[in-house]
Amino acid sequence: MLEPISDAPNIVTVYLQIAQYPILAQTIRQRMREELFRRGIITEARLEAEVEDKAVLSQQREGLIDPYVQEDEEIWLQRKRAIRDHLTDFYFAYNLPLDFLQSIVNELLARRMGHPATTELRFNPELAPLDMLLTKAQQYEAMPEDSRARILHHLEEIIVVLIKTMISDQLGFIRIAKGWFGVEDFQFIRSRRIGNGKIGGKAAGMLLAYKIMQKAAPELARQINLPDSYFIGADVFYDFISLNNLEYNQKYRSAEEIRAEYLDTRAAYEQGRFPEEVADRLRAILERAGKRPLIVRSSSLLEDNFGTSFAGKYESYFCPNQGTPKENLRALCTAIRRIYASVYSPNALFYRKRMGLIDYDERMAILLQEVQGQQYQCYLFPALAGVAFSRSPIVWNPRLRREEGFMRLVLGLGTRAVNRVADDYPRLVTLSHPTLRPENSSDAIRHYSQHQIDLIDLAGNEFTTLPVKEVIDLDFPPLRWVASVDEDDTLMPLMSLGPHVSPDRLVLTFDNLLQRSDFVRLMKGTLSTLATHYEAPVELEFAATPAPNGSSVTLHLLQCRPQSALREEITLPVPVDLKPEDRLFIASRMVPQGQVSNVEYVISVEPMHYSKISDNRRLEIARAIGRLNKVLENKNFIMLGPGRWGSSNLELGVPVGYADIYNSRALIELAVAQKGVTPEPSYGTHFFQDLVEAQIYPLAIYPGEPGDLLNQSFLDQAQNHLAQLLPNDPVCDDCLKVIRISAERPEHHLEISMDGERAVAYLTKAHVEEKKPDEGPGLYFPRADNE
Repeated sequence: MLEPISDAPNIVTVYLQIAQYPILAQTIRQRMREELFRRGIITEARLEAEVEDKAVLSQQREGLIDPYVQEDEEIWLQRKRAIRDHLTDFYFAYNLPLDFLQSIVNELLARRMGHPATTELRFNPELAPLDMLLTKAQQYEAMPEDSRARILHHLEEIIVVLIKTMISDQLGFIRIAKGWFGVEDFQFIRSRRIGNGKIGGKAAGMLLAYKIMQKAAPELARQINLPDSYFIGADVFYDFISLNNLEYNQKYRSAEEIRAEYLDTRAAYEQGRFPEEVADRLRAILERAGKRPLIVRSSSLLEDNFGTSFAGKYESYFCPNQGTPKENLRALCTAIRRIYASVYSPNALFYRKRMGLIDYDERMAILLQEVQGQQYQCYLFPALAGVAFSRSPIVWNPRLRREEGFMRLVLGLGTRAVNRVADDYPRLVTLSHPTLRPENSSDAIRHYSQHQIDLIDLAGNEFTTLPVKEVIDLDFPPLRWVASVDEDDTLMPLMSLGPHVSPDRLVLTFDNLLQRSDFVRLMKGTLSTLATHYEAPVELEFAATPAPNGSSVTLHLLQCRPQSALREEITLPVPVDLKPEDRLFIASRMVPQGQVSNVEYVISVEPMHYSKISDNRRLEIARAIGRLNKVLENKNFIMLGPGRWGSSNLELGVPVGYADIYNSRALIELAVAQKGVTPEPSYGTHFFQDLVEAQIYPLAIYPGEPGDLLNQSFLDQAQNHLAQLLPNDPVCDDCLKVIRISAERPEHHLEISMDGERAVAYLTKAHVEEKKPDEGPGLYFPRADNE
């Protein structure tokens, strides 16, 4: 059955549909009146009397004092005909099913053409109302298989128009999605959508992945579900801006203006109000959700597309939803406002500029989802969550096969898997050999395990982070699938609980889950299926619930997008006669494959000095690096720094954002202990995705450990060119150094060769032809290793 066009009155839907047949319109309305009379909705005499009365009133409104003299018979009949048509539309729209109108049209077309009209497309889908498109597509889908062959091209066109109208206008997405979506999917979206606009990239990817699994791998799909989801169309973003007279053209301002004005922009957005009809729909969603927590996620029209994931660029917020209805609505509206404001954040705008998308009219849709997980004590969280890649971005052993995939796995909400967090670690899993870890000792496994958990505190009505040992007790149902027990410096699978087991001795290893459940099989099959039909590697965010016996797992599909990859360039051989003083560094852990040539500058943050300065000074250094990123944008340069680049914890790394580093060719993390903690590389996080999409090679150096090397004497003795590049900046030269290679070694430059196992940076005179940085980042999906 047809539904009205979103929130428009039914009569508008009727009018727009009839307007598609300007010559046949009178005949259509005559048939509509016949049905109204036949069904007793109104008699012909009563209708004509109402036409007469309204015609006279219309004459008066138009200023006719003596209509019988001032208006001739032909105009009078024309006036009555127009009013009769309006009344016909009105009574039909509010008394008969809307899809009955289409059957009348089909009947008249069939009579006119001498054969059934359902096989012909007699209107332009690009201009047709949504109801007409859905009705026609539904008729085509219901046709017998042998008859559908004649109209498949029409059905494909309608599906494409529906995708562009309701979901996404990105051609890469449309090319894939048109083969999987059907009328029921668009009707589902419509039933869950606020507004009339597109639902955006994040929602689009989630729905497409689920449809692919349902149709292409039904056996696996039995173990996959979607969260209860709702959509706020992108048009509501414009309505919000217009209603509140907000600024919306920040993208063409200078970098300095964008940075300086963002806090004011965000504050202005947070004070905005929503159209009342939007607020009413949000109240209805909260009423349906009850006390179930929600996550409010960005779903812009540019997100999750081929080559531009926008990972981490826009905000997401958890709404615990445990307050009064008024409090819950206030929290939900605040979260949406903040996501709207994040469209104009420096990181988002600089990312768009870097990716050649600054001129696109970015619109923000919103995806609302019920938080996946189970209640344990006064907390709600999933037993498993994380991010998975169909092609591993890293390997740490020659036995590992990139093409079988990779996961970052955590207990609790998946935020700790996709974000860079302080002194904590997810479980890194290569799906070809899930038990083969990068760590090689019990002490290392214990250290590089998860110690904190992100969850919803139902009693406190907040999203929070707590130590695992304060949350998980021995009665936690999935305990034996996620934890091992530390017995005399040996980590043993937790097969049963005994007196020797206590929460303090538990280590989150997920070993039983990876070895004794079907989780690895399910994840590998899902990633492989999606990558096959996406015709590219994919990235998947998920939560998962082990069955009570743990042998099977239910996968909650949260997000799916094409996976970005570094361009695997031909690696130049390192000179065999390389002198020790010509080596700047060697990295041997989780190295990508590629080449960075003709490096002219090295931006270096000195670890020991950095560890001693105040937080304000660390923020000054991060901003100075951002200015260097701008000054050197047409130069080849790399960055070296302690701990985690992009860390939100100022003690564990340099707090830069994407906007501060996107012109760099390589970002090297010096894995030296900060406050007693040695950082973990960022592989698989949103920050790592930033580097990949900008074709910035990430590396980690462990100075002093076998296989790694850092030429600290070269860095210490080199002249600092910081003051020349940033003459008006606050003094940062005690920690921050800019080294110009040619000033230290005339006619030399720096080469970095990475063969997938080892990266060597060395000084050389040799000239190497390479892609200039201002040619923009390319996206490369490497072949599988066995091709």
